[in-house]
Amino acid sequence: MKKRILKCVLIIFGLAITNASSAQMSDTTANICAKHFENKFISDGQQYRALLMNTDETAEFHVTLYGGTRYRIAACSGLNDGDLIFSLYDNDTERNLLFTNKDFKNAPYWDFKVTNTLDCIIEAKLDSEGSKSSGRAVVLIGFKQLK
Repeated sequence: MKKRILKCVLIIFGLAITNASSAQMSDTTANICAKHFENKFISDGQQYRALLMNTDETAEFHVTLYGGTRYRIAACSGLNDGDLIFSLYDNDTERNLLFTNKDFKNAPYWDFKVTNTLDCIIEAKLDSEGSKSSGRAVVLIGFKQLK
């Protein structure tokens, strides 16, 4: 009976350590991504996160971008820039591609202006040709008002 209790305690302890180290890695990735904001952009307060197990998986985030605003989307995975491909689509029935960093050597961020409020979809996936990534995709959105 004591062996069973000890075994259960060890399993729970092991799961807790694994979860804590996973969260720490994800926070590290978010901190690396946030460096692309410098002091010029204010975070929208969200951290869009996903765990991608392989290059066939795609994370999808739905966002609303407000007119009269300049935005920066920053996307990271692991400890290196350029491992995550992100694409921005309008939320129309045709799902038109507005931007993809794949066309710009997987640039870690993109700045753009929005003149009219727009519902969008951000897709993120690991680059199959990139270095080995953590699989933790983090997308951050920053903004500043246009003058």
